[in-house]
Amino acid sequence: MYVNCEVVGCKARVPQELEAQKRCVLHFTLELEQTCMLMRRETAVGTCTRERFGEMRQYIIDNGAQLARLATGGSGLTDETKARVLSTFLTLMNSRENIDRIATRQDTERRIAG
Repeated sequence: MYVNCEVVGCKARVPQELEAQKRCVLHFTLELEQTCMLMRRETAVGTCTRERFGEMRQYIIDNGAQLARLATGGSGLTDETKARVLSTFLTLMNSRENIDRIATRQDTERRIAG
C-alpha cells in the first residue's frame, strides 16, 4: 500500500518504515530536528524534572531507532536523503549529550542545595 505524506502541500510518498508516522523522509527528519531544538530550549531554562529528562531520552532513543530502520531498510534513499538522515542522527546524538550534561548538572546542584 502506498501512503503519501500528510504534511499539507507535500505529495511525497512515505517509505514503509515511516508509514505509522505518515511522514516522508524530509518531513520526518525536519520534525525530529525541530523537536530536538525545542528540547534543548526547554533544558536551557533549567526547570526540567528527572521524569522529563527521561521522556526526552526515550524520545531520542525511539526516534533514533526508527531513523536507523529507515536508513538500513532498503528504501533506496538518494545521496541527498542519506546526508539528511546522517545530519539528523548527529542532531539526535548532540541533543542526547546536551540533555545528559544538563541533567547531571541539575542533579549535582540539587544535591548541594538539598
